[in-house]
Amino acid sequence: MRILIVKLSSLGDVVQTLPVLDDIHRLCPQARVDWIVEEAFAALLDGLPAVERVLVCAQRRWRKRPFDPRVWHEYRVFRDHLRTQAYDVVIDCQGLIKSAWVARQARLSRDGFTATFGNRSELCAYEWPVRFMLDRSVPVPWQVHAVQRTRLLVAGALSFPDSPIVFESARYPFGPRRPREQRRGVWLSHGTTREDNRWPTSFWLDLGRRLLHSGESVFVPQAGEREAAWAADLVAQLGPGAEVLPRLDLAQVWRHMSDSRGVISVDSGLGHLAVGLDLPVVQLFSQDRIRRAGPVGRAYQRAVGGARAPTVDEVWRAWLDCQAAESNLLVQSPV
Repeated sequence: MRILIVKLSSLGDVVQTLPVLDDIHRLCPQARVDWIVEEAFAALLDGLPAVERVLVCAQRRWRKRPFDPRVWHEYRVFRDHLRTQAYDVVIDCQGLIKSAWVARQARLSRDGFTATFGNRSELCAYEWPVRFMLDRSVPVPWQVHAVQRTRLLVAGALSFPDSPIVFESARYPFGPRRPREQRRGVWLSHGTTREDNRWPTSFWLDLGRRLLHSGESVFVPQAGEREAAWAADLVAQLGPGAEVLPRLDLAQVWRHMSDSRGVISVDSGLGHLAVGLDLPVVQLFSQDRIRRAGPVGRAYQRAVGGARAPTVDEVWRAWLDCQAAESNLLVQSPV
């Protein structure tokens, strides 16, 4: 069986879709999986054994120059490359018109079909016309975590809607964590494109000082001039033991973060990546998305906040709990 996953963006959404790879290979052991993704996030999939072909789509960039002949050439190259393979199942895991349109470009085998979400779920992006753009629509619950929502879609599309596999803890396709003693530093992942996700600078400063006082070193990532200036100011106030990371591409972020002792992050793609890398994580939420996007299933990964931004004390207690949970796990099952 040849399966095509369409999940274009964004970083956090792509990360939260990755557990379907393990589900697919357990439900259909002979399946071969390809994936269409936006060019900015292709590095996340490159090299994963569970994905045979990573098909890079530049839809975001193409939309900015719709009449440029070079854009049309790039699109034709993408489409021709996509259509070199016929698929038995094409699953639009995004549920938006833009992703359903991409799914329609795939070539199907004789009995092949396309599928997507059959309905909206609470706090999840969805555009109803996709139900009529693709062959099959799979119903999903109204209240459901984002990771589980996509797992249910894929299982339903493959005719395994009630398989117990889909209700087990999500498995991400990354390698095991390095031993704790070989990892260094805590990431303070502050960056977000949403103003309502931001955590006050004074809170980050207090939290950073607590980490340094406990003997941890602190890494502050940055992307763009505004974030770089903010990070430099924070690190200057924190002093020795704190470091602004250089501008990193996605592959570098992945490698550096996986070598860290853990991540404290706002609701962002980097926070979800930390969850996927199986690190100790405290994820900060300032709105109701906490119940559909926060980490679940691991004692060393916590979501805090929700209707309001969490306090520093709440985040600090969660971080200490995550560290204790990881220590207990290592005592029970040494890495």
